[in-house]
Amino acid sequence: MEGISDVAVGVKRGSDELSMYSSPNSGVSSISDGASNGSDSKKLRVEEAPPSRVLHIRKLPNEASETEVIALGLPFGKVTNILTLKGKNQAFLEMGTEETAITMVNYYTTVTPHIRNVPVFIQYSNHKELKTDSGNQRTQAVLQAVSAVQSGGSPSSDVQEALAAASSPVLRIIIDNMFYPVTLDVLQQIFSKFGTVMKIITFTKNNQFQALLQFSDPVNAQQAKLALDGQNIYNSCCTLRIDFSKLVNLNVKYNNDKSRDYTRPELPAGDGQPSLDCTVAAAFSKDSNSLLGALNPLSAAAAAAAAAGRVALAGQAGSSGVLLVSNLNEEMVAPQSLFTLFGVYGDVQRVKILYNKKDSALIQMSDSNQAQLAMSHLNGQKMYGKIIRVTLSKHQTVALPRDGLDDQGLTKDYANSPLHRFKKPGSKNFQNIFPPSGTLHLSNVPQDVTEDDLRLLFSNAGGTVKAFKFFQDRKMALIQMSTVEEAIQGLIDLHNYNMGGSQHLRVSFSKSTI
Repeated sequence: MEGISDVAVGVKRGSDELSMYSSPNSGVSSISDGASNGSDSKKLRVEEAPPSRVLHIRKLPNEASETEVIALGLPFGKVTNILTLKGKNQAFLEMGTEETAITMVNYYTTVTPHIRNVPVFIQYSNHKELKTDSGNQRTQAVLQAVSAVQSGGSPSSDVQEALAAASSPVLRIIIDNMFYPVTLDVLQQIFSKFGTVMKIITFTKNNQFQALLQFSDPVNAQQAKLALDGQNIYNSCCTLRIDFSKLVNLNVKYNNDKSRDYTRPELPAGDGQPSLDCTVAAAFSKDSNSLLGALNPLSAAAAAAAAAGRVALAGQAGSSGVLLVSNLNEEMVAPQSLFTLFGVYGDVQRVKILYNKKDSALIQMSDSNQAQLAMSHLNGQKMYGKIIRVTLSKHQTVALPRDGLDDQGLTKDYANSPLHRFKKPGSKNFQNIFPPSGTLHLSNVPQDVTEDDLRLLFSNAGGTVKAFKFFQDRKMALIQMSTVEEAIQGLIDLHNYNMGGSQHLRVSFSKSTI
């Protein structure tokens, strides 16, 4: 009986603690609020709970699961117990040590934690440990599964059964900060460490790369979610956001670079898509900050490209840096506009608009990594009112017209262009490669140029300026257009625009909004 009364005490204390918090911030940051305005001393006393390995988590969404609460603590160390108060949208989480709890609270004071896109609040509890009813098999099963994942093992069969009842074998994966291409094979390589991956479907929704991935067993999906949610595939980017899908089975019709059923290799490629080898790029070294090791930007892109099966690693036979761009607006497009737009993702060497098919062009980048990067960011974007298609070409180079032959200016050689963004090794530009967005980053702005000057300049390029912000030194600014298409147009028209006195405006896509 003793265990049960302990739970009751825990629940009661939980409701007392909740009723005394009115601050929307976490307890740690609101201590000063209470002190400064002399508010109710009872509230202040509770908020000043000293560090404890038991943490009180508030404002959980109604449907939050124990697994999702535990996942908040996992990056910091061992989680040893959990008590959820469903009706109160709260939970108590017990960490293995006080040190890990302190690290966790300090981290979440600066980075608000989210469960199911809802911000939640974390602070120390007055409890020093959680005494819960050990008969709660569901909680024990989740905790055992977590510790098994943390120690690299696999849960026991009874734990597996308890978990299987609670989850789907299908995960929905969203990739944030996708500065390098992430392919179906890269996902298969990462997730297969947790069990047999049967099917994957990839797609773009709301301008974000997403995937549905089906394991042979829901337990493997649970383990993969616990271990991988919030992890980076490459250093400091390509962050995995993982949820369970409502689907329990995926229906894959084609085996190509967008979808794959590993149980049915005989499926057609369909849709003119190349059928892919499942050979994945060479072994990646382990690294604490990323799943695929400490890859520098270019080798990361190369590895992702190689994993796609379509592009060999640079230097191997068959690697092409040439892109085929189709569905262009042939009335408007010119080599220079393609050079400027594709130049955001690599150094364009040559551009050829096809003589007999002027809605298509070949673009030669410096190497296959840059070609892959440009393709992943620009395929499906709108340019001059038309959605462009970008694929890898079978050509190895773009040929220049023979001497004396006039091709009406459809082919241009940019090999010696001073406008290449990536010719300096280690240039800052490598860190500032972002997908097309409605907000543009402006730099090299002359001191005498005003906000009104820049708003007028971009309005004249055919767009509507929604917002503007100068950086402190006024040499840089952000300008937000009403659509991504308008921002693309603004970049094409105004990158390298002469602002007077030989100062040329530099324009790139920003990850910020104003």
